[in-house]
Amino acid sequence: MNKKIRLIFASALLAATVGPYAHAGSVDCKLKFDISGWSAFYKRSDGTGTITCSNGQSMRVLLRARGGGPTVGKSTIRNGDGEFTSVDNINQLLGTYVSAEAGAAAVKAAKAHVVTKGEISLALAGTGEGWEIGVAFGKFTIKRR
Repeated sequence: MNKKIRLIFASALLAATVGPYAHAGSVDCKLKFDISGWSAFYKRSDGTGTITCSNGQSMRVLLRARGGGPTVGKSTIRNGDGEFTSVDNINQLLGTYVSAEAGAAAVKAAKAHVVTKGEISLALAGTGEGWEIGVAFGKFTIKRR
């Protein structure tokens, strides 16, 4: 549990550095997701999710992460949570984000992940199964399903 708290804290710190540049839209959106992948210096993860917004809009999405760094492992995250900075329209959330991810896992996986796309940021957190350790950088893509 302490590892998850530390990862979420690290994620929040990274998000705070991006926060001052965030766009202040009027719609708050959240992401519920499942994602699995592997890494051996190259990072590859794929998943699905649903974005829901405070204005009643929702969208089923595909998630794809690609990147690399000093990381190795394999993990599956189920029922993860994500929170976007406020936007004007749900369609602004689609596209490719810059990714910075930290992970530490033995049997239970815990992940914290912050991604940004221009003025929009998404903080992700989740737990699951697998083993993984390291830090990876790359891109995180959200597409309509």
